[in-house]
Amino acid sequence: MLLQEAMDIQEKLKILSDAAKYDVACTSSGVARGGQKGCLGSTYASGICHSFASDGRCISLLKILFTNQCIHDCRYCINRRSNDVMRTSFTPEEVCTLTMEFYRRNYIEGLFLSSGIVHSPDYTMELICQTLRQLRGQHHFNGYIHVKAIPGASPELIEQAGFLADRMSVNLELPTAEGLRRLAPGKTREKILAPMRQIQKGIAGQNLRWLEAGGEVPRAAGFLSQQGRHEIGMANTVTHPGRNVWMPQSGRKSRNFVPAGQSTQMIVGATPENDYQMIRVAEALYQNYDLKRVFYSAFIRVNDDSMLPALPGGPPLLREHRLYQADWLLRYYGFRADELLDEKRPNFNVLLDPKCDWALRHLEQFPVEVNRADYATLLRVPGLGVKSARRILAARRKSALDFPDLKKLGVVLKRAVYFITCSGRTMYPIRMNENDITSQLIGEEHRRLWDIENHDSFRQMSLFDDYHVTASVRPEDLVSVVSGSL
Repeated sequence: MLLQEAMDIQEKLKILSDAAKYDVACTSSGVARGGQKGCLGSTYASGICHSFASDGRCISLLKILFTNQCIHDCRYCINRRSNDVMRTSFTPEEVCTLTMEFYRRNYIEGLFLSSGIVHSPDYTMELICQTLRQLRGQHHFNGYIHVKAIPGASPELIEQAGFLADRMSVNLELPTAEGLRRLAPGKTREKILAPMRQIQKGIAGQNLRWLEAGGEVPRAAGFLSQQGRHEIGMANTVTHPGRNVWMPQSGRKSRNFVPAGQSTQMIVGATPENDYQMIRVAEALYQNYDLKRVFYSAFIRVNDDSMLPALPGGPPLLREHRLYQADWLLRYYGFRADELLDEKRPNFNVLLDPKCDWALRHLEQFPVEVNRADYATLLRVPGLGVKSARRILAARRKSALDFPDLKKLGVVLKRAVYFITCSGRTMYPIRMNENDITSQLIGEEHRRLWDIENHDSFRQMSLFDDYHVTASVRPEDLVSVVSGSL
């Protein structure tokens, strides 16, 4: 494996940005920090992403690998040691130059920096720390930075990076230790979990010191209602003090430790684990390691290896979608993994989202009276989200709600109408029968599934693209071209 050093920065950027595209563990920053005198940039709690928002906004993040050289030979990875690909590496100065110049041109809002492992975990982590020190210290870059912690690196280097970055992540890669042994023999579960535990303890310890000094838990950590503070789901930061920092940013010279929390990524479909195993692993990570997010990445076969699945239907995008939906239920809706799936039913229904599927299997709990139900009960109604449930609690204090009111509050009545009543009445006569309701709900889901599975089939139309049409020209068309008549 040869490291190509005689490359200019543009050639390196082309290679190392392309090599980073399979890492999905970056999204909203989760930390707010305003501009400061003598610094360049700021970061906000939302809007720092590497793709497009639902409203079409381009949310930009410089997403690169420090190097695509690696000492590991993970079978699923394009940068595996045995692959014959062009290898190169940035220097800390080059990463700083790219970040600052892209930021000044308003191309990016922050940096996502991952890396292969060159020489050793400590050597690679030291290069990353050098980069972050230069960005924060010499260039006074105050924008958002998400950096990967290298499994096996020393705790001292992880701690240094934690005080310089906003978010850190350690990729779990595969949900089970057996999967790692088969496809990533150079990695172990222990090496991956060690930096996760260090980051969790560092954030939690910082929060406890903040409370001991007389600081307060931010209001956003819980939800105030008529009955008091609700703590629903594992995304709540009161019950998980190692999830993200409560202490406000104190300035350039005294930075918080990983203020936006940590995340991880699991590959979906590379190993035979079912959906139940995957969401149980995610649930354990949220509960035991206070993770901010678990990301799921549909397996893409980039290497020709007999130990990798063939995937004749392409990457399992629909399965990835269902796991994200279930993950949201774990984090914000108070569901447990054992409620959504079990050993007898280990995979999600591809025709229904997990919340609808759960509701149809528990029709004895419905319909729910929206004018009396508590917050936790409202969250379990299909078509009601966190925001709409909170709006219902606030609005019904003034008057009883009816179905037009619910629509104004953001409730998706196409799904909710089968599971709710307003003042004891349904919107129209409904048979509380699983088969009848299922047939109605599946019609809406079919369109969504088609959108997910065919997301690559859309093209933006162009005046200069003939789509390689090969149909023969009709004689009357030739005549009209010559005569100029239409």
